[in-house]
Amino acid sequence: MAYTTINDPSAHFQTAIWTGNASNRSITNDGNSNLQPDWVWTKKRNNAQNHCVTDSNRGLGNILFPDVTDAESATQLLTSFDSDGFSINTNALINENSETYVGWQWKANGGSTSSNSDGNITSTVQANATAGFSIVTYTGNGTDGHTVGHGLSGEWDVVILKNRDVNDYWTVSATGTNQVLLLHDNVNQANHSTAYMTKSSGVIGLVGAGDLSMVNGNGEKYVAYVFKEIKGYSRFGNYKGNAASNGAFVYTGFRPSWVMAKRTDGTGNWMMFDTTRDTFNPMDSYVVAHSNQAEADFNFVDFLANGFKLRHTSSHMNGDATYFYMAFAEHPLVTGTGTPTPAR
Repeated sequence: MAYTTINDPSAHFQTAIWTGNASNRSITNDGNSNLQPDWVWTKKRNNAQNHCVTDSNRGLGNILFPDVTDAESATQLLTSFDSDGFSINTNALINENSETYVGWQWKANGGSTSSNSDGNITSTVQANATAGFSIVTYTGNGTDGHTVGHGLSGEWDVVILKNRDVNDYWTVSATGTNQVLLLHDNVNQANHSTAYMTKSSGVIGLVGAGDLSMVNGNGEKYVAYVFKEIKGYSRFGNYKGNAASNGAFVYTGFRPSWVMAKRTDGTGNWMMFDTTRDTFNPMDSYVVAHSNQAEADFNFVDFLANGFKLRHTSSHMNGDATYFYMAFAEHPLVTGTGTPTPAR
């Protein structure tokens, strides 16, 4: 059984949904704990529109679009990070009248940053060591193989990295090798010889043999979202599909609140599910991270007390293939005191 240091995951991650009203307003969470977010990822659900991310390192007036390679846009959607949610303006990307939206939220350090000199490049970091999450911003120095500190102990497990200044790839690494995924694309996990990140204690290695601008262009600004697995709260890894309707089971040690999965050995969508848009199984409302397409429905997966179970033969989630996934807990299977969580 998975014991955990986090008995209430809602103190570190929550999902909110709302219907736009074209008026300045606050979006309030409804989890067990209050959550002031530092990274907010939003998406219009009922119509096609870009994904948008705002974080408290880069500031409220700057957004990035995970489904495209565009540089950072000086566009404001959020007007504040609040004690239990966030406030938004009237921009149609986040608050068009009668349109529906979702916002996934992670807590770092309440917007309080510190300078980190653990790597060759000084970074600005806010870290939530308890939840294994940090936001890292830095300016590249153009030197291949240099490192940047991430503020978490030990080696990182997953890094999502983007050049803010120019159109370039969203690089997702979980291996610390040149096997990387691209958040804005459905391509396979490629032997990406041009740019990738390596693992060392406390730092991200920035390798750019053919395209240094992806990770460390001279004078160019970057953001990295860094994750370290916390037992009973988060799980990052790979699973093998079985191409059967009685699909693969993936053990996490908790009932997931949010899962994102992507095929690694072939073309496949970045599939996103959560228990706020679907409050009971099957989790059939999915959003595709690399596409602006509207939310769609399909009986892909069940969220169980200790993991998730695939329920379809679709190659996007459960073909005879390998998949990468990230999962965050709704509640742990067993609390930090060893008490089993009641069935829900």
